[in-house]
Amino acid sequence: MRSSGGPVVIISGFLCLFCFVALLFKIFHKIWWTPNRIQKLMASQGIRGPPYRLIHGNTKEISNMHKEARNRPLGLSHNIFAYVEPHVDSWSNVYGKNYLQWLGSRAQLIIREPELCKQILNNKDGAYPKKPPEDFAKKLLGYGLVTAEAEKWVKLRKISNHAFHGESLKTMIPDMIAGTEIMLERWRSHEGKEIEVFEEFRLFTSDVISRTAFGSSYLEGQHIFEMLMKLASLLFRNSLKIKVPGISKFFDTSDEIESEKLEKGIRDSIIELVKKRERKATSGEEDSFGSDFLGSLLKAHHVANQNQRISVDDLVDDCKTFYFAGQETTNTLIAWTVFLLAVHTDWQEEARKEVLQLFGKQNPNPDGISKLKTMSMILNETLRLYPPIVAIPRNTGREVRLGKLIVPANVDLLVSVLAPHHEPQFWGPDVHLFKPERFSGGVAKATINHVGAFVPFGLGPRTCVGMNFATTEAKIALSMILQRYSFTLSPAYIHSPTHKITLRPQHGLQVLLQPL
Repeated sequence: MRSSGGPVVIISGFLCLFCFVALLFKIFHKIWWTPNRIQKLMASQGIRGPPYRLIHGNTKEISNMHKEARNRPLGLSHNIFAYVEPHVDSWSNVYGKNYLQWLGSRAQLIIREPELCKQILNNKDGAYPKKPPEDFAKKLLGYGLVTAEAEKWVKLRKISNHAFHGESLKTMIPDMIAGTEIMLERWRSHEGKEIEVFEEFRLFTSDVISRTAFGSSYLEGQHIFEMLMKLASLLFRNSLKIKVPGISKFFDTSDEIESEKLEKGIRDSIIELVKKRERKATSGEEDSFGSDFLGSLLKAHHVANQNQRISVDDLVDDCKTFYFAGQETTNTLIAWTVFLLAVHTDWQEEARKEVLQLFGKQNPNPDGISKLKTMSMILNETLRLYPPIVAIPRNTGREVRLGKLIVPANVDLLVSVLAPHHEPQFWGPDVHLFKPERFSGGVAKATINHVGAFVPFGLGPRTCVGMNFATTEAKIALSMILQRYSFTLSPAYIHSPTHKITLRPQHGLQVLLQPL
């Protein structure tokens, strides 16, 4: 008797073969055909770069360049571009200011020309969206304000603008002062001694964002911060690791497993924070959901108009974004400012003189904070030399005309912040010197040729919403430190600015405190 399974087996075999061939074609298209097409198209327009290599792209070369740079002593020089981004410095010198590099099979167009930076960041016709976060970045920030697009971004931006600008920002000043007082109380046991202040500023900025945005304290949000820091570390550690197409998705690494646990832990902790606020509102302990950032998110989540409402996921992702970004960037800004004032003690004295003239020994007040001209100059020069964010990522949502270039769809764009900040063409031959007087006439008059050469908080509609928050917090903390202490660098300090999501002092920041 003849088996009826023969045709079924044959058909199944053909289906398996078809799927296998389709998978091979997809992989071939991704790792060979598309990269070579983009490479030839850009080369025909004069945009070249290091040659594309199968699967890894240029990641191994980038990694090796970074390791070599770390082995070179930097001293106390502010000429840090080649040290922090050696691959961009090296390849720019070979291929031009704008060049093509490869993160695996993804094309990355590096942009150093301010005119093109302005065009991308202004994004007037919506051609340069944010690239959707992937893997570890998605777990860290989700689809919050930093990564959201279109209508979702408009909703979240409106909430953030309300929470971090104008009168709302003024109401945060007492919490910023309280956070600084707690930090300075810890410092009393270190008077006349060495203290590592980068970690101190991390605790301080974490406490401030907890108080101002979430109505709690650092201790209440400590578990969230710790998990976010671990996730950020995993993101940095895996930033140059490339997944093998068609294979990697079936195997989770130990870092991926840990990141999933951390993501769940962060979400659960934020949901508990949300429920706690909701319980207080429904029991009448608070007027509505509160006027801080968390309260604004909750109002948007519970609003009657469905078109204006944000989801639970939106709420959680935006909380993650502000817990992390609201702490991380301000931390690095204050740390690098203290470093520069510890090295350039003449400017430390100028800043102290201004603070004492405006506030005496009293805590800062809103009117005086707005008059801190010397402090503003110092902060701007710090942001120029040591910007928290060294590059801003974008993507081509469709084929676009960028300046004279035609760039195909789905190419990643990396707008360099650090490179134009250290370009003699825009700042003069003393570009690597700490000279706050550059900004005596304001930002617009600081550069020789181009205002677009200074973009520490971005540019255009997606300029960092926390810019005023960060600078106000920094001015308060620095003013209160200068009222109480003079400080110099400890001999233990090793100057090694390192790009780990933000630009950090790799070995911490050790200073010697002397009470006034």
